[in-house]
Amino acid sequence: MSKGRLLYAQSGGVTAVINASASGVLAQARARKIPVLAGKNGILGILREQLFDTSALTPSEIKALTHTPGGAFGSCRYKLKSLEQDAAQYQRLLAVFKAHDIRYFLYNGGNDSADTALKVSQLAQASGYELTCVAVPKTVDNDLVITDCCPGFGSAARYTAVSVQEAAIDVAAMAETSTKVFVYEVMGRHAGWLAAAAGLAGETAKDAPHIILFPERAFDKTTFMAKVKDTVAKVGYCVVVVSEGVKTADGRFLAQAEGSVDAFGHSQLGGAAPMLAGMVKDTLNLKVHWAVPDYLQRSGRHLASQVDLDQAIAVGKAAVELALAGNNGVMPAIIRTSDAPYRWHIDPVPLSRVANHEKKMPDAFIRKDGFGITAACRKYLSPLIQGQAPVPLAKNGLPLHFKPQLPLVKKKLKAWVK
Repeated sequence: MSKGRLLYAQSGGVTAVINASASGVLAQARARKIPVLAGKNGILGILREQLFDTSALTPSEIKALTHTPGGAFGSCRYKLKSLEQDAAQYQRLLAVFKAHDIRYFLYNGGNDSADTALKVSQLAQASGYELTCVAVPKTVDNDLVITDCCPGFGSAARYTAVSVQEAAIDVAAMAETSTKVFVYEVMGRHAGWLAAAAGLAGETAKDAPHIILFPERAFDKTTFMAKVKDTVAKVGYCVVVVSEGVKTADGRFLAQAEGSVDAFGHSQLGGAAPMLAGMVKDTLNLKVHWAVPDYLQRSGRHLASQVDLDQAIAVGKAAVELALAGNNGVMPAIIRTSDAPYRWHIDPVPLSRVANHEKKMPDAFIRKDGFGITAACRKYLSPLIQGQAPVPLAKNGLPLHFKPQLPLVKKKLKAWVK
């Protein structure tokens, strides 16, 4: 294959360590003397032929990406339709690749991004254009199959466990005369991995969180209220963690903005916590507080897990090596070989086995009463939040983050019309 250029792009919701994967890609490609372009705002930037030239980045700036949250090159939620539905869109992508001699395409994201990378790889093969596509895993939802975990999850899990632990200490201190119930909502549309991570905050039955509501279990108001009432009576207060994707028995999301969907066609969620808080107040007449950390849980680089950071960098570097070796339509997956000590390595897996598949919490990880995690789940989760990944501080005492200011390469094609 012609050496050409490598194109890297970020997709979907960003994380505390997605830029660490970018750093791994840039460092490894530079070591292999492969020039790298980066799509501005993901696949949209590629369609618009808005491509950053990363050659101006210094080694220290590439390293600085490892302690910077968010998406350094911009991300997007944009799902490509099938080739049959929108052939022109695919031809546009191919035209951009050809115009800039792009021979390697690395797309950093979750399920939908893996699907995009797979479609692009199939397009290139069908068109006879030499292009190697590799998906770089990333998602705080931890729902990609085959890989032991997803870069971004370990840090969000650590943020969740720490936040719940510290909030519970606060609630316990004031419970005698103030708040009796605290509800904390986490991300997780169909898989309750982040909600489960909150379970690491407690060791005994009296420790918070006292109730975890998973998307894998249907919500039953009567059972839930009875559990809250019993916990307050026995412990003095109750901390509830709820996943945004919890559904009722008839399949409706507990909190769904009516008719609202994102660019991937997913229901726009958020609001399970205030809804539960209202239920508790109206039913049990208890003082309730609630919190929705939203973007905070995925952007909290100051609480990032060192294990997560190491894995994020590793999959970025591995993606480059897989691409250069001609492994088309694959994803570098993290394979666990030991729990204690936690050991892992990276193997390539075909995107056809990853795209549009979803890893949910197994039954063995959820307590029989449906309100907590099991020892097996704790054994799985604990290694992923280990280690404090330090962030250098600026003179003002705040974390020092790096925001690249890169030029766009000169366009060679006519403007893209959506």
